[in-house]
Amino acid sequence: MNIQPIDITILHLNIPTPTGNSPIYPVMLRDEDGITLVDTGMIGQFAELQSALEEAGTNLHELKRIIITHQDIDHIGNLGALVKAVPDVEIWAHADEIPYLQGKLPLIKFTPERRAMLAPPTLELAEQLLSELPTLPIARILEDGDMLPLQGGIQVIHTPGHTPGHICLYFREKQFLLAADELRVVDDELVGPAPPATPDMPEALRSLKRLIGLKIDTVLCYHGGEYTQAASERVAELAELGE
Repeated sequence: MNIQPIDITILHLNIPTPTGNSPIYPVMLRDEDGITLVDTGMIGQFAELQSALEEAGTNLHELKRIIITHQDIDHIGNLGALVKAVPDVEIWAHADEIPYLQGKLPLIKFTPERRAMLAPPTLELAEQLLSELPTLPIARILEDGDMLPLQGGIQVIHTPGHTPGHICLYFREKQFLLAADELRVVDDELVGPAPPATPDMPEALRSLKRLIGLKIDTVLCYHGGEYTQAASERVAELAELGE
């Protein structure tokens, strides 16, 4: 089978909340050497994630690597379960997230107050993940400007503020920006990071300037999904507003 150089599948998972489901959008990439997963969903969503991968035409054993955009629990929630299922899977993450992903520093936003909000079964899974973090293998440490040999070239853009090592990924051939939590789509409009979930909002707004000048047809936000309405211009506008 000939594999196209650009093969991006947006997965759709739902996080149950008191007011209804909150959708999130991990991404699956298919390259000649296997499957890459960008972010892993919320704790307790392993079965849902596995089903989404199967619906996309793959299975866990094709998983070659996992790119983590940042440490938040709804992005790393199934990391331990995935490593158990595919022991030789590679984990890639930015250097500034490594101390948190290896358990040397506590996850910034997984506070006692946040723990208290979790139902007992989910809390148990969370505690299990935290205990597993020091054993998880980090195969590649990412830096700003790295060009990843995937999908015809993916540029790593370090966008700190939401977390110290938060990254966006820019797919040049597709003019596709995977923004993680640096941007959101709210009521069909592209907006900046969520202030309550962004410990260093001034830094996160400064990070928007790193996205100016990119030719972007589509922005994918982990919260809110795709945005395609003059995306480059809207990103530049948000960066200017954040000055």
